[in-house]
Order: sequence, then C-alpha cells, then structure tokens
Amino acid sequence: MGEPLKNHFGPDVPTRIAAAIAGVYPKFQTRDFVRASLKGYEPLGLTARGWQIAEALREFLPADTGKGMQILIKSLGPILPRSEANGMAPFLYMPHAFYVGKYGLDHFDIAMKAQLEITQRFTAEFSIRPFLQRFPDKTLAQLHVWTEHASPHVRRLVSEGTRPRLPWAPRLPAFQADPRPVLALLELLKDDPELYVRRSVANNLNDIGKDHPAILADTARRWLQGAPPERAALVRHALRSAIKRGEPGALGALGAGKEAAVTIRAVSLQPKQPRIGSSIQIGFNLSSAAKRSQRVVVDLRIHFVKANGKTSPKTFKLKTLDLARQDTVQLGKKISLAQQTTRTHYPGKHQVEAIVNGRAIPLGAFELRR
Repeated sequence: MGEPLKNHFGPDVPTRIAAAIAGVYPKFQTRDFVRASLKGYEPLGLTARGWQIAEALREFLPADTGKGMQILIKSLGPILPRSEANGMAPFLYMPHAFYVGKYGLDHFDIAMKAQLEITQRFTAEFSIRPFLQRFPDKTLAQLHVWTEHASPHVRRLVSEGTRPRLPWAPRLPAFQADPRPVLALLELLKDDPELYVRRSVANNLNDIGKDHPAILADTARRWLQGAPPERAALVRHALRSAIKRGEPGALGALGAGKEAAVTIRAVSLQPKQPRIGSSIQIGFNLSSAAKRSQRVVVDLRIHFVKANGKTSPKTFKLKTLDLARQDTVQLGKKISLAQQTTRTHYPGKHQVEAIVNGRAIPLGAFELRR
C-alpha cells in the first residue's frame, strides 16, 4: 500500500498559502489563518484538509468574496506546464478551488477568471460544477469560449468539468437527462492536439453512455467516419465500458455487432492455485468458424470472490481484431493478484470467462490461496 496522499499535504501547506497571500495583501492575518487551518488537522483526510483551509480563507480574506478571489488570483504562483506531471505540487491550490466553488457564486465574472487561473495550476473541474448547476447557460457559454484557449489545461476543464458522472464529485443531473449541451462542447474538442484533452473527452463520452447507450453508439459511429488515428483511439476509449457491458450498439460501432462464430481451445490458467499477492497468466487460442473475415472484440472477465463469499465480475481489455476465415490467434493476459486500493483479494474459487462480441465463453477457474 502506498503512502496516504494526505501526508503530501502536510501542515506546511497553510503556511505557504499564507505567505503567498500576505505578499499581495499585507493585512492578511497570517498567524491566525495558519492556526485556524491546522486546528484538528492531523486526522483529516486529503480533501477534508483542503476544505478546512478553504474555510479559513473565507474567514480571513475580505468579507466581499469578489475581493477575496481577486487577492487569491494575485497570490498564485507560475503556471505549471503539465499539472499531471508535477506530483502533489499542484494540490497547493486545492483550497483555492474549493473557496471559489463554494463562495464565488455571487461574483460570476471574477469567479470565472479565478477558475481560468486555478485550472492552469491545479484543476477547476470540481469548482466549475456549482456554476453549471446554478448558471448553466452562462457557464456553458464561457466553456464554449475556452474550447479555443491556448492552454490544454483550460480546454481540458471544458471536457472534464462537464462530465455528468465525474468521480468524487456530485453528478450533473441536468446533463445526465439531456447531454446535448455537453456533446456540443465535445464536438469542438474531439480532435484536440493534446492527448491530455482527448482522453478527457473520451471519459466524458463514456459517462454519457452510461445513461444514454444509443447516443454513445451514434456519436461513436459518426466520429469514426473518416477518423484520423487519434480520434479513432479516443472513440475506442470512450466505448470501453459499453464494450465491457456487451452493449450491441457499442460493439456495432466498432464493426463487431454480430455474434462471433469462434471456438476456443488450449486454455491455460497458470498457476492453478495462485496466492494472494502473486499473479496469474491466462491464455487461449481463438479460432474462426466463419466463412469470411469477422471483427471480434475480446475481453477477459474474472469473477472475484468478495469478503462475504459472493463474487463480483471485473472485465479486462484484451484485443479488437479482424479474424480471417479459418484463422487462429493466441491471446492472453497476466493479471495481478496483489492487494490494491481499488480491489481487495480473498481466497476462493474464481471463475474466468472470455467475452467475445459480448458473449461470455467459460474458460475455467482458479483457486486463489492466502
């Protein structure tokens, strides 16, 4: 298990924030701000620490939040060239984003400027969401302008902040019900020069597909027409969850909508009794039984044993390929059985399946041991 993220957001953070603010706002009560920020700080998690500092900002910045946001903007450090490549450093500005998202709603224009600056140093994908909920038209209009911004971080804010099901954030029910305003923004970003942005577009479209499978499939088919390799990769990534669910529309968008005529032989699960913390190699031969070439989407699904003895399936991506008549391909994947923050392993019998064009084909089972 890795070191908790909160350990990288230690008691030095309020002191650094205070020094930056005092440099542009000499009346700032640095000692009182730091004391309030650190009250009961140690047991708090990462985001709780961020919120506590944000509340201290609310207390010690001017009561006029518009002025408070202007001070925060002036206190910001240099723009980071790549926030995802700077470790925990950008999290220094997490409290700033929390402050703007909660207290900036009555000062729309200044709040938009603050989010424009913050997202180039951290991210404003969470703080933009209250504005989308209260002022959808005004905020969407601003995001439309930002689709042409020079900074990839700003363009990514457009696609990431509008995700209907953004992880660790409240959902956007209006866009879950009607994703057309979001799709209009994604259309402008689907060929963005930065992979950083295109991956976010794909994740947004993946979110939309969970509520509107037909819209996802229709958009994927349309975007794939004459698509350059970069856009084709974006679409495949956007379809990943729908493919794992075996949705015919998503499979059809990739040309694999029909049930595949295949046989599976030479299945190998090695070792048969792996231990928790090790790994297992799963392999098999896939042979065509069709009279002509066929496109097949092949995944692996393992039914992991849970603490209560029941099982929960997890699908792993394998390959999409054009299988020629009478052709045979060898497929396989090594699966880690180490304990993870997102998956805890328990001993027991684990069933394994191949998923071919949405159809489950049993491969056998392995017995996981302690």
